[in-house]
Amino acid sequence: MTLMKAVGLTRYLPIDREDSLMDVQVEKPAARGRDLLVRVQAISVNPVDVKVRSPKERVEAEPRVLGWDVAGIVVEAGEDATLFEPGDEVYYAGSIVRPGGNSEFHLVDERIVGRKPRSLDFAEAAALPLTTITAWESLFDRLGISREASGNEGRNLLIIGAAGGVGSIATQLAAAAGLTVIGTASRPETVRWVKELGAAHTISHREPLVPQLRQIGFDTVDYILCLNSTELHWAQMAEAIAPQGRICSIVETSEPLNLNLLKDKSATFSWELMFTRSRFGTPDMIEQHRLLNEVADRVDAGKLRTTVTKRLSPINAATLKEAHALIETGSTIGKIVIAN
Repeated sequence: MTLMKAVGLTRYLPIDREDSLMDVQVEKPAARGRDLLVRVQAISVNPVDVKVRSPKERVEAEPRVLGWDVAGIVVEAGEDATLFEPGDEVYYAGSIVRPGGNSEFHLVDERIVGRKPRSLDFAEAAALPLTTITAWESLFDRLGISREASGNEGRNLLIIGAAGGVGSIATQLAAAAGLTVIGTASRPETVRWVKELGAAHTISHREPLVPQLRQIGFDTVDYILCLNSTELHWAQMAEAIAPQGRICSIVETSEPLNLNLLKDKSATFSWELMFTRSRFGTPDMIEQHRLLNEVADRVDAGKLRTTVTKRLSPINAATLKEAHALIETGSTIGKIVIAN
């Protein structure tokens, strides 16, 4: 058995505990079927990492490896793999039901892997997959927004939590698709960031949304993407959405939503989870491969930018603890990446 370095946990603890994340050695996997074995060059850390690691009673018999954003180099391809071969540089978000990418090598199904943008280094590329897939699927699959600007003339989108990882990508994608983007941001530095990325207007998610929207000339909005506190903003979203409008959220609620608030408007509500396709092996799972390749083309053409705001090094338990602690503050902008 060949071993590899990884960062894992056996108990789910507060991040300030010494054994909340640990440097460990685990078995190095081998590629079979449509899997690729990737040598990890860089990772990024997302709120889902913090959520999965958060304190709970369960104890793991073997170290559990987290991490759902990887950029690296293919070193081995399974016998049924046709999309990539050893030596290819790739980026992807992985699957929530398989070991994560905080390890020397990582096994991933090629159908959720894209070619790394040539114009980015590995750290810059690692910032993109999870948030980009989430933003892309939210806008174009769940909300049904046209990817062509000609199909969105006169339409607008409210993004609640526009300065975070997903919001930073969604703002760019929506602006490129011709939508008037209204992003929520509550601090001077986040307002600047969101406007740099293409938002036409900003309002604060710390105040009621509807009066602020009216103040800037919007009685209703065609689309809403909620990336923060769904239940907190639910009544305001229901009031702000246009008749026959669409709302999508990526944040589960701690209490039931009153969907009756949408009935008179015939408005639509949908959830987005970027792990759905990989978790259930859906027939269209390969769409994540295709969208990551299209995103790489857009990045290389200068039409989409990476959202790295902080780089850390090296990839080990101490650095990952630092990244988790930063995300737990709830005030990060863009993405935190770790390389080397």
